[in-house]
Amino acid sequence: MATEAGLFLNGEFVGTHQRFTVRHKYRGEVLAEVAEAGENEVAAAVQGARSALARPLTIPQRFEILTAAAQALHRREAEFARLIAQEAGKPYKDALAEVRRARETLTFSAIAAKTLAGEEVPVAANPGSESRLAFTVRKPYGVVLAITPFNFPLNLALHKVGPALAGGNAVILKPAPATPLTALRIAELFAEAGLPPGWLQVLTSSGAQLGQRLVADPGVDLISFTGSAQVGQQIRQQAGLRPVLLELGNNSANIVHSDADIAAAAAALAQRAYAYAGQVCIAVQRIYVHRPVYERFVQLMADYAGKMKVGDPEREDTDIGPMIHPDAAARAESWAQEAVGQGAELVLGAKREGAILPPILLAGVGPGMRVVDEEAFAPIAGVSPYDDFGEALRWVNASRYGLQAGVFTHSVELAMQAVRALAVGGVIINDTSAYRADNMPYGGVKASGVGREGPHYAVREMTYSTVAVFNLPGQ
Repeated sequence: MATEAGLFLNGEFVGTHQRFTVRHKYRGEVLAEVAEAGENEVAAAVQGARSALARPLTIPQRFEILTAAAQALHRREAEFARLIAQEAGKPYKDALAEVRRARETLTFSAIAAKTLAGEEVPVAANPGSESRLAFTVRKPYGVVLAITPFNFPLNLALHKVGPALAGGNAVILKPAPATPLTALRIAELFAEAGLPPGWLQVLTSSGAQLGQRLVADPGVDLISFTGSAQVGQQIRQQAGLRPVLLELGNNSANIVHSDADIAAAAAALAQRAYAYAGQVCIAVQRIYVHRPVYERFVQLMADYAGKMKVGDPEREDTDIGPMIHPDAAARAESWAQEAVGQGAELVLGAKREGAILPPILLAGVGPGMRVVDEEAFAPIAGVSPYDDFGEALRWVNASRYGLQAGVFTHSVELAMQAVRALAVGGVIINDTSAYRADNMPYGGVKASGVGREGPHYAVREMTYSTVAVFNLPGQ
């Protein structure tokens, strides 16, 4: 029997008259009927968050609450992993990895709370200011609106909630309509960890109107959004002068040079192109391979991908589960068919069944194909040969996106050439574009976004600097 799930509003779970249905992404069965937040709930959430700020949390309190939340998540990791597999369609082993990463995100956020600091400013170096001492202090913006996607419903939410709380902000979390249940469990975690009412609100909805209402509310001081470039642009226009942090799309490029371990590269790239049905913003999509090893690489990658297990995400041996919705799978399938019509070769692919889309590998892809120019966000990868390493670098940069790229080579010279030349937020050497450690700076350039995540970096984005200048005559 499906459960009923309420909003988390000022420390309590609250029902509403309208509800929407959340289904199991593989079986289609109803998981829960979830409360739909409206105008009144938005007003109550913003007012509650602003009221909480009147009673600031001390730095030791923030540290203790974030640490306790990490410990609670550790105790409940199997429960969270099962829920993510059900409502997001993520294979259980990947869901479990997400939960364990999320625990680290909370731990790094706790450390960020204790280590956030200003700095001395050497104003005494200015003639006439010899008697002055200056330093900065970091202050919370106030109410942070966190709008999060379906694909990492736990860890990407905590990459916003954790640093925001670490910096002394109150948070309103608006999860994706497809995956609200994990966000509501996050509220349970923080309540168990001792977070006072008002500091975390979770508002759920089936459509875009809730997010638009929250972005428009003047009681929101900073907006952090992860999602599509199109929606990110709309939020930035609506936000006015308020700070906006955006983690947006990508069509991740990877380079495989002939001096690399070709078999290892093919295995890694196949895994990161197709795991979780490619629904990761840094998933492998474009692959540029040095011509001397091109044919061998394509065969190796096809062989590896062809052995990946597709099916029920709750099975512990499943590699690829369903896409988030059958429409998303149909759109991705049509892109692949379009590329074949434009001259690409279908090396690997099988018939779609509803939301299940088996791995697709295309060879000979090029500019003008949507599988190259846009973000597929699906289990699709395209391979192209190159003759010169500089040519490959130019192809990587010939994109409106710039989040992360992978480069496989044993040459330090080529690796450093890539680090210097690529217009992306992260260059991963001898691993795929999909590598992310939760304490590293993570974010992109161009249409891939503005700002950086990773608790140490995000907490600085979510606080502002005030400079204090003392005039100390006689010193």
